[in-house]
Parts: sequence; C-alpha cells; structure tokens
Amino acid sequence: MSEENQKQEELQQEVQAEVVQEETTETPNLKEENPEKFLEEFNWDAYEQGIEPIKDEKLKEFEKLVEEKIKVLEENEIIEGTVTAITDRDVIIDINSKSEGVLPRNEFRYNPDLKVGDKVEVMVVRKEDKNGQLVLSHKRARQLKAWERVNEALEKDEIVKGYIKARTKGGMIVDVFGIEAFLPGSQIDVKPIRDYDQYVGKTMEFKIVKINPEFKNVVVSHKALIEADLEEQKREIISQLEKGQVLEGTVKNITSYGVFVDLGGIDGLIHITDLAWKRINHPSEVVNLDDKLKVVILDFDEKKSRIQLGLKQLEPHPWDKLDENLKEGDKVKGKVSVIADYGAFVEIEPGVEGLIHVSEMSWSTHLRSAQDFVKEGDEVEAVILSLDRDERKMSLGMKQLTPDPWADIETKYPVGSKHKGIVRNFTNFGAFVELEEGVDGLIYISDLTWNKKIKHPSEVLNIGDEVEVIVLDVDKEGRKLSLGLKQLQENVWDTYETKYAVGSVHEGEVKEAAGKGATVLIDKEVEAFAPGRLMIKEDGTKLKKGEVAPFKIIEFNKDAQKMVVSHTATYKEEEERIVRENKTKMESEQKATLGDLDALAQLKKDMENGK
Repeated sequence: MSEENQKQEELQQEVQAEVVQEETTETPNLKEENPEKFLEEFNWDAYEQGIEPIKDEKLKEFEKLVEEKIKVLEENEIIEGTVTAITDRDVIIDINSKSEGVLPRNEFRYNPDLKVGDKVEVMVVRKEDKNGQLVLSHKRARQLKAWERVNEALEKDEIVKGYIKARTKGGMIVDVFGIEAFLPGSQIDVKPIRDYDQYVGKTMEFKIVKINPEFKNVVVSHKALIEADLEEQKREIISQLEKGQVLEGTVKNITSYGVFVDLGGIDGLIHITDLAWKRINHPSEVVNLDDKLKVVILDFDEKKSRIQLGLKQLEPHPWDKLDENLKEGDKVKGKVSVIADYGAFVEIEPGVEGLIHVSEMSWSTHLRSAQDFVKEGDEVEAVILSLDRDERKMSLGMKQLTPDPWADIETKYPVGSKHKGIVRNFTNFGAFVELEEGVDGLIYISDLTWNKKIKHPSEVLNIGDEVEVIVLDVDKEGRKLSLGLKQLQENVWDTYETKYAVGSVHEGEVKEAAGKGATVLIDKEVEAFAPGRLMIKEDGTKLKKGEVAPFKIIEFNKDAQKMVVSHTATYKEEEERIVRENKTKMESEQKATLGDLDALAQLKKDMENGK
C-alpha cells in the first residue's frame, strides 16, 4: 500500500470515528458550532475500532473539517510554531497539529531571551516517533535558511546577533542563524583581548565580513562595529593634534619593537628607542600593560592615522647632565651594554655610552672579535680617548691601562737577540711571529731558509708553530720588527762554494720547467737554475719535469745565493775543446800568412829603389 493511500485510509477511519461519536452523543451539531472543541473531545479509540458505522455524508463533512482545521504535515517541511511552555530541559512548540512538538532547550542557547508566545521556525523531522510523538528540530530549520540569511546580511551590510559557543584556536566559535561562524581573536575588540573565556556564552552583535560557500566558512567581526564608531572620533582627535603636544594615555599593547598607547579612541606607538635614554632589550623593562603614561607627540600622519609618540623626550638628556669636569685621559667605569664584532658599547651613566673599538682592547696588532675580550654585562674600566659633547659621542680604550710594550722595545728586543714566538699568520711576502701580547715581528720569505727558494711561508712553517728567531732590525716609530729564521743556522753557501765549484758536475732533478729555463734540485740539496737552451739532451730533445740527469756548474754566486747549471755542457766538453784548438790553429796560420805578405812587400820596395 502506498503512503498516500495509507494516509487516505487513516483519514477515513478518523472521520468514521467522528461520525460514530456524533451519533452516540446528544450534540449532533457540536462540530459545526465549536469545531475546535469537537476535535478535542472526539473519541479516537472508538473511531479506530470501528464500533459504529458511519454515513457517507458525515464522512465528507468531517474530511472538510479536518482539511480546514488540522494542517497535514510533510517531513522536512519548515513551518512556524508558537512556544507554549519552557522547562529546564525542553521547549514545547505548538504547530497547530494533532500533537505539540518537544525540542531540547539547548537548540535555543543562542537566544537566552526566549519566552512563551514567541514565534519560531521548526522543521518536521518525523510526524511520529515510536511513542507517537511529533519530532521537530529548530536547529535544522535555522541551518536550512541560514545561508540565505547570511548572504543577505553580508550583501546589505546588516548587523546580526550571534551566540558565542566556545573558544577555538585563534578566536571563538559563534552561532549565527544556526551556522557556526569564526570570530578571530583580533576581531573581538579594538584592543587586544587577554581573557577569551569571558566572552563564552554571551550573545553579541556582529558584522559578517567573509563567506566561503565552498568550504561553508563564515567569518564575523565585532571589532568592525566598534571601528565604525571610532573612525569619526579618530578624525576629530587627529585634527586637534600638534607636534610636541603632551597627552596622557594607557598602555594597550607591548611588542618587541614598541608600545601601543590608547589616547582615548586612537592609538599611538612609542618605538623602543623612544622609551628610555638608556639602551633596553624589551619595552617591558620600562612599562607594563594598563600603565598610565604622559607622552609627547613626535609625529603623526592624518591620512594613515599613525601617531608616533615619545616617552624619554619628557626627561632631560643624560648627556646634558654629564659631569662637566670629565675629559680625555680620565679613567671611567661602566657596564658592557652591547657587543659587536668591531667593538663594545659601555654605559658609564644611564643613557651615556662610549665605544671601545676592538683595536683599543689590546696592544696586539691581530684584530679579533670584541667577544674575545669582554661579554655583555661585564663591569670594565677604560680611559676616555675622545669626548664630543655636541655630537654626544665618546670613544674609550682598555689597552691604555697597561704599559705600551713598544715603549722600551729596543731594550727588550735589541738587534741580534734571540727569542721564541708563535707563528700567527702568513702573507705572500713572509710570516708574522708574536713575541708577546702586542709585539709582532715579520720574517721575510727570503729569511726563512738558506738553500731553498720558496713561494709561500707555509712551505716552511705552520700557523701556531713555536719558533726561535733572531732580531734583524727594530723600527720603534713604525712599530716594526724584522726577524730571521735562517740566520740561526750555518750559512750552507759557505760550504757550497767549494762543493759546487764552477766546472764540477752533479746529479740534478728537474723540479719546475718554464719558458726561459728550469729549476733543478742538485744533489737533492740545493736549487739551481738551468737556461732552456742548456737543457737539450744528446738526442736533441729537451729535459722535462721529473727527469734526472747530470748538470755542470757554469756559474756560482754566494752573495746572491745563486747557481746556474747546464746539462748540455756535460756532453759537449770535447766539442768545445776541438772548437778551441781549431780556433787557435786558425789564428796561428793567419799570423804566418800576414808575415809572408810583409816580406814580399819589402822585396818589392827594395827592387824599386835599385837594391
């Protein structure tokens, strides 16, 4: 049996029961005189059991009466009902049906002012449950129409009411028309909120600021309502502002970069640098939330409603109170407030700082980071090197508290004296050796070794090596020391003069070959130079790097520590001897020929004279 036929059969049974009741009572016209009372007093049980037959005309009359007085409900239909009763747990709704609907009271949490007689919309969930009770839902009715209402409110810029249900990450959940909307924490009020829980359970007015139908997201704002009222007030306040004006305000928010102050409807910012003359790490060192402050207006922007405030400007500058007798050369004490790679700032009085450059921390010429000498918070003593009250600048020095090691440098490090030091760094032309803190000397690359020509000091020394050196020269004014390393060893060139005499032949290895010649290591001991034309082998090829061959010493210079060698000369000695002999013979023969010519000339002369 279809649902429609079933409904029709049920209605017919109801009408039959009415007719039976009508015929068994003495008030046959009750349904016409008072239909509401008739329907209320009708014996439905007798009707359903079919105790009495009913007439067709009576059935038609009752069908018409039911159609007029009792609404036939459809599931999922939304209708308007009237609140007839409210209990602690339930709300009773009359929708002009056979029975009233009972709804959980929590469906009306958003409306704490609900009362008997109020009209509310409900959805018919089921016409009857297992107990024959009509099942309604106010929540589902609201949700069904909510999106239409929300979009309309956004389009018309309307103010809506919402019930704050709970806290969530970053804000609150608000019930608006049955939809759960998001209220960001920043949109609750114009001032920062520290206690979100105080808003839970409240009904407030909001503006809908954003809708995302795809994800069913709605964002609302209470702050927008307040800002609209404050905007006119802000313009009025800004129109009366002047630079240098002193106002009173309340600390509204504290950030790492400054403090926001409520000036009575408009905010101003005190940057961290304008809070105090002394250096601070965070604004909370100076002010607290809700503090009442007197501030001065430093600048403002009418278009952007930005106001820059100052707090320290209401107090005298610490430099103006600095001791007038303080001068260069005086010793001062202070606390290290800030450290940078180039130096450290020392606060000698609140708001008065001096800079100790890293070069003024030690007599050492090796520039290091300021962290190697001091740390933040250290109490230090220093000497004033320069003082400019107009520019409010001061430079300090720490090394001046100890004797200058160069003051008696000629006494401590005379020429010829030997000392030990630490190799600190290299350059292309030599190595710096620290003899003591603040005293460095340079070993030129030519003073590192006797028997090697080196390109970089790292071929002989390592950073951090402890070496013994001899002082070669002292320049007190230039603060320079010339040191020697090879001078502590015997000059091998004294022995080389005999060992490597010109004309002697020795084994050599080609170390480096260039266009003009090659460096040759003779006897694995001393380096010599071989011109390219003297590197030719007997087969006509040229010696290459790494090859070992005999070399003849053709030049030796002890003072310049230089030797020139030739491989070609080792196999061309005989050729050179023959060349020399031939040259001598030719010269003799030439002289004999010239003698004969002289004799003939004399004979000719004598004949001409008649002799």
